[in-house]
Amino acid sequence: MVKFLDLNKQYLSIKKEIDEAISLVINDAAFIGGKSLSVFEENFSKYVGCDFCIGVANGTDALEIAIECLNLPKGSEIIVPANSWISSSESVVRLGYNVVFCDVKNDYLMDIKDLKEKISDNTSAIMPVHLYGQICEMNEIVKIANENDLKIIEDSAQAHGAVYEGKKAGT
Repeated sequence: MVKFLDLNKQYLSIKKEIDEAISLVINDAAFIGGKSLSVFEENFSKYVGCDFCIGVANGTDALEIAIECLNLPKGSEIIVPANSWISSSESVVRLGYNVVFCDVKNDYLMDIKDLKEKISDNTSAIMPVHLYGQICEMNEIVKIANENDLKIIEDSAQAHGAVYEGKKAGT
């Protein structure tokens, strides 16, 4: 077995800080919401350079909430890259939309040429997935979305802090 990542070693390097944070949440009994979450939301929104941040339980919840907020036509299509975590496509299907898979390039990010070919009259949104600290070609994706009156749902779960043309992933 090749060990690519030693999470225990990373944990031990910041053990005191993590244990204190966990203890604070437990002592406050703030398992949902609370002061720690408010502080995180404020700090994270400043870090990525956006006005608002809402902490949720996981990335799947975040995607589902983002999709629901768009009020897309039920049964319409959302284009998702073929290479992603299951949550990207699962969130689309769970909410009553149809997944259309788009091919990816050698860097595992959405292939713009294939994206253009996948757009149909039933397409309502594009879900670029930023992976491995890399950001999709957002200028092109925004241009395509604007030309076709489509919404964009960015899945940035694997690219927090990554920067594309001066903007952080998800902004």
